[in-house]
Amino acid sequence: MKLTILGGGGFRVPLVYGALLADHAEGRVTAVTLYDTDAGRLTAIARVLGEQAANVPDAPAVTATTELDEALSGADFVFSAVRVGGLEGRATDERVALDQGVLGQETVGAGGIAYGLRTVPVAVDLAQRIARLAPDAWVINFTNPAGLVTEAMSRHLGDRVIGICDSPVGLGRRIARVLGADPDRSRIDYVGLNHLGWVRALHVDGRDELPRLLADPELLGSFEEGRLFGVDWLQSLGAIPNEYLHYYYFNREAVRAYQDAEQTRGSFLREQQEGFYARVKDPAAPALPAWDRTRAEREATYMSENREVAGVGERDESDLESGGYEKVALALMRAVARNERTSLILNVRNRTTLSVFDTDAVIEVPCLVDANGARPVAVDPLPYHAVGLVTAVKAVERAVLDAAESGSRATAVKAFALHPLVDSVTVAGRLLDGYTKAHPGLAYLNRP
Repeated sequence: MKLTILGGGGFRVPLVYGALLADHAEGRVTAVTLYDTDAGRLTAIARVLGEQAANVPDAPAVTATTELDEALSGADFVFSAVRVGGLEGRATDERVALDQGVLGQETVGAGGIAYGLRTVPVAVDLAQRIARLAPDAWVINFTNPAGLVTEAMSRHLGDRVIGICDSPVGLGRRIARVLGADPDRSRIDYVGLNHLGWVRALHVDGRDELPRLLADPELLGSFEEGRLFGVDWLQSLGAIPNEYLHYYYFNREAVRAYQDAEQTRGSFLREQQEGFYARVKDPAAPALPAWDRTRAEREATYMSENREVAGVGERDESDLESGGYEKVALALMRAVARNERTSLILNVRNRTTLSVFDTDAVIEVPCLVDANGARPVAVDPLPYHAVGLVTAVKAVERAVLDAAESGSRATAVKAFALHPLVDSVTVAGRLLDGYTKAHPGLAYLNRP
């Protein structure tokens, strides 16, 4: 079985390959093709993968190419993790927004809109090529903004594109651990959009244990989200939000912290990864240890400004484990390829799951997965406060999709202006001006 990874020179690709190395079941992936536009990054990551596979019998064969059609031909699964504009683009997105006094995070607010406007045309082209060259392939999308990009690709691939994110899984596992439950035997009720969702229940052996957590201030304040959001706010909500909701609930504080920081997250990652790729250019330098050290530093500094706002300091060891997007991807591939029925939290088309959305809106909810793909399970309606946020953000996503298709400047301004974290139509226009000046790839937004 062939897996093609788009963005194959990306820093997190070894996580996916590591998960494949641990899979020895029949029907596993036997060939991995890495595609990237940057040959140097491809070479570096291929070296890391080679060292990972050094002592693994029958490790999946790895090939690397800068030819897209070659990479897609014959693929059974396509993992899309491209970053249009690279980390330089992310750093620019953050800075343009902060200069206007609004948040520039890569998936939330103005930064996420700018990233989406750059990425959607590329994602649409990829989807059209996949439909032509590998029509039977299943596409697993991790390209951010994941929900928006998955919806753009679904217009050409239907239900054969499925978005993944490790945030809900990581949150569920942290909640289970703090309750003394086995995360692998727990089931969470999670609903929303990508990076905009809430855990409303955690079932262990058929019993919802979340009320026990919410009723115990000491327990509730003992893990990352409890410290980040505060016990009182979580008890008021009666749910545990995805960590990205900190940007909404504490927006003023987050913007100030990002403005005061020595560098933005994008700038930090750009410098960190430039150092990694430069070091592994030396054929004599071990690539895997360098990658491990860089990854550990990346995880330890995740959302550091938000933790500073909350006054919670550095991440605890128990909080460093993510949901493991590579594990989610592998579980998804196994369920589809081997008809191993499982339940995963995924980004899929709504169908009739949430009445506030139309059938084609991509949402993030628990799904049943088998050889026929992923189908969202029935969930309880969202409370009004959540409805307000998710419908507003979905309206923004739809405006981004419309602008990317039409090239309309007015529609792009509308996308910025409608976002809950952009407080002025005037600022929305300035944001678009700043982004089009900084990113030549946005020159297509030149129609009325």
